[in-house]
Amino acid sequence: MHPPPPAADAMDFSQNSLFGYMEDLQELTIIERPVRRSLKTPEEIERLTVDEDLSDIERAVYLLSAGQDIQGTSVIANLPFLVRQNPAETLRRVLPKVREVLHVAGVEMQLTAAVSFRTILQEESVSIHTYAHSFLQVILLHLEHRDAGVSNAWLETLLSVIEVLPKETLKHEILNPLVSKAQLSQTVQSRLVSCKILGKMTNKFDAHTIKREILPLVKSLCQDVEYEVRSCMCRQLENIAQGIGTELTKSVVLPELIELSRDEGSSVRLAAFETLVNLLDVFDTDDRSQTILPLVKSFCEKSFKADESILISLSFHLGKLCHGLYGIFTPDQHLRFLEFYKKLCTLGLQQENGHNEDQIPPQILEQEKKYISVRKNCAYNFPAMIVFVDPKNFHMELYSTFFCLCHDPEVPVRYTIAICFYEVSKLLNSGVYLIHKELITLLQDESLEVLDALIDHLPEILELMSTGGESSVQENKLSSLPDLIPALTAAEQRAAASLKWRTHEKLLQKYACLPHIISSDQIYYRFLQRMFTIVMTNNVLPVQKAASRTLCIFLRYNRKQEQRHEVIQKLIEQLGQGKSYWNRLRFLDTCEFIIEIFSKSFFCKYFFLPAIELTHDPVANVRMKLCYLLPKVKSTLKIPADKHLLQQLEMCVRKLLCQEKDKDVLAIVKRTVLELDRMEMSMDAFQKKFYEKDLLDQEKEREELLLMEMEQLEKEKQQSDGRPMSEKSFEKKRRDTKTPTTLPKSIPISVPGPSGTSTPSTSKEIKKSKLIRSQSFNNQAFHAKYGNLDKCASKSSTVGYTPSVSGLGKTSVVSLTDDSFRTRNACSAPTTFSPSASLPGTSRGTGNSVDPKSSGSKETPPRKATLKSRKSNP
Repeated sequence: MHPPPPAADAMDFSQNSLFGYMEDLQELTIIERPVRRSLKTPEEIERLTVDEDLSDIERAVYLLSAGQDIQGTSVIANLPFLVRQNPAETLRRVLPKVREVLHVAGVEMQLTAAVSFRTILQEESVSIHTYAHSFLQVILLHLEHRDAGVSNAWLETLLSVIEVLPKETLKHEILNPLVSKAQLSQTVQSRLVSCKILGKMTNKFDAHTIKREILPLVKSLCQDVEYEVRSCMCRQLENIAQGIGTELTKSVVLPELIELSRDEGSSVRLAAFETLVNLLDVFDTDDRSQTILPLVKSFCEKSFKADESILISLSFHLGKLCHGLYGIFTPDQHLRFLEFYKKLCTLGLQQENGHNEDQIPPQILEQEKKYISVRKNCAYNFPAMIVFVDPKNFHMELYSTFFCLCHDPEVPVRYTIAICFYEVSKLLNSGVYLIHKELITLLQDESLEVLDALIDHLPEILELMSTGGESSVQENKLSSLPDLIPALTAAEQRAAASLKWRTHEKLLQKYACLPHIISSDQIYYRFLQRMFTIVMTNNVLPVQKAASRTLCIFLRYNRKQEQRHEVIQKLIEQLGQGKSYWNRLRFLDTCEFIIEIFSKSFFCKYFFLPAIELTHDPVANVRMKLCYLLPKVKSTLKIPADKHLLQQLEMCVRKLLCQEKDKDVLAIVKRTVLELDRMEMSMDAFQKKFYEKDLLDQEKEREELLLMEMEQLEKEKQQSDGRPMSEKSFEKKRRDTKTPTTLPKSIPISVPGPSGTSTPSTSKEIKKSKLIRSQSFNNQAFHAKYGNLDKCASKSSTVGYTPSVSGLGKTSVVSLTDDSFRTRNACSAPTTFSPSASLPGTSRGTGNSVDPKSSGSKETPPRKATLKSRKSNP
């Protein structure tokens, strides 16, 4: 085979080709020259140059007088600063020039002036009297600018001014001229502006002035010959009704709305309908049943024959309408409105076909977009319709509609129903089991937007699912929903595979509720390892931190000591002693979460030494992060019980001060030392200043002890009965005993040492009572704030230290009192684990040269942790 011939357009670096490239470059230079010449000539630059010695006021006056438009616009944009700096001189010298320039200014300068005038008002740089005297006439002068955008900008500024102007100024400067501006002889633009000003001013005057001077103008504009004016005035009737009170509203506003609802213009009828819906609370029952209900009924019947935009508005206001008219419907009218809503929920779905969008005419595509908006609005109003039909009738009346909305082919519709899912669940209460399948459907939705909307209230939804149902027994109903766990895991994997890391982070945060929803074993085998993998391998820091915190919560509520021991061992060995410095940084994040979630004794027992041994880490960033964490680490110590740990901490800090070579780390160490010196230590006995924190920590210790007792008592129960206790019988016993979910203060905490002996319990009834309490603790309802877990941990053992002459410091012996803290397979994993042999951890920063991303030499034999089983006396 011969090699392929070179391509014809391959790059050739011969001399001839290089000369060709140079000629091309010269041609490009020639093309570029006219562009450079067209920028600014020296004469133009000379005209744009301003003397630097001029003051701000003088420069502004000069630029407004002799400068170009762009310079004048810059001065007007800077007007609020000039008013703040020197209000008197700005109003005396600069503002007159601004008035002159605005007479002939373009659109950009006009828009800039409107914004600057509004900014000056909002900043209150001058008094209201001064502002009205200096700026109000300029604003009124440009209200009727020929450009609609400019006119609206000045109108927005005027409406802001009306809110703060005194009544007399409003009457003389705005209301009196408005009488002539609202006449038919004026332009349409002038009459539209008058409508909006009237709507804003009504609540500024007394009832007599409104009735004599404002309402005649309102009536006149409601009967204007132009439909734009009638529609604009109709939309202001809501503001006018709020200003004139109920009586005048019924006698003046309601007749106008009735007449406008029959207008020939569709936009006017739509404005009248929306205003009527917003004013339903103002009218009494007679007005609603005799006047408004027939109008609404007629409007709904004609809506399908009218423009689709009317359907969009009707579908959006239907929930508010049904709520406002609730109680005055006859059974037949109630049924008609419900059928009308169901019809809107499926609008456009019957017309779907298999054609490509390119083959569909543009007008049909536009119509389909409007139908999607209608169905989206129906999804938004679904909770209101549940109230309308009564939640007891949901299955018969609305379930099929809810099913259609959850399976709608358009993402905006499913997104909206996902947002409303929590409200629907709350309304259904004991009937929430009816929408189990729809929850799974939305969790498995192909669109991450739908998933993101659903998980905002996922913990609350799952809590309702787990505690609701037909039965009054508060047993876990999720056992009847086998698809939940696969749906949750698949949702997390889809979020992880996408680029939307914020959705992934939020989902991991919400998974913290799972210990209160599903069993500990299900979490361990289906979720916990996944959290650990994310912490180890994900590239997004917020996602890693969310997974780390959720992992700690899973560990906190794990009911098997063997599994807890395995997770702790993995955290220390694969994160704290990991080869990658990034993993060791994440270990410090995990330590921070453990300090927050668990008791102080738990952290001191398992994580204190692995954390402070990172003072020897070869990577400066790890040592720096540890320095920031040291105050929290010290706050977990209690004196005098943890005096030996305090000595270890002080030794590590002293070594950092003496041996640290990185100047940034050293600076942080010095600041941390000062902070540590200022800290007051917590004592074993309760202190007044730390009372709340100590009480919370004691609750955490009790709950942790309760979890350990739970497993032991369950094992004894299984051995004695030969079978595990069923959930139903357990719930029955828990309800019968009504034992509190936390341990009483009289129950001792087992602590190794002379003072740690526990009082034996010889009665079987007491053991059963403990078992019931421990299981009820795992099933108790959790707080609505899932991010901040309520109470967390317990103290069952301490860490003893044996002085050692060999090595760099003291050798620690970690006494693990939990009898099942060993790996499931004795052949594959050791039953003991320890940080390492130097000080309290590995000798990572000393001795041989180390790779920056490695955790140091592994040749030093690890210290062994003796496992002591905690036996309860019979």
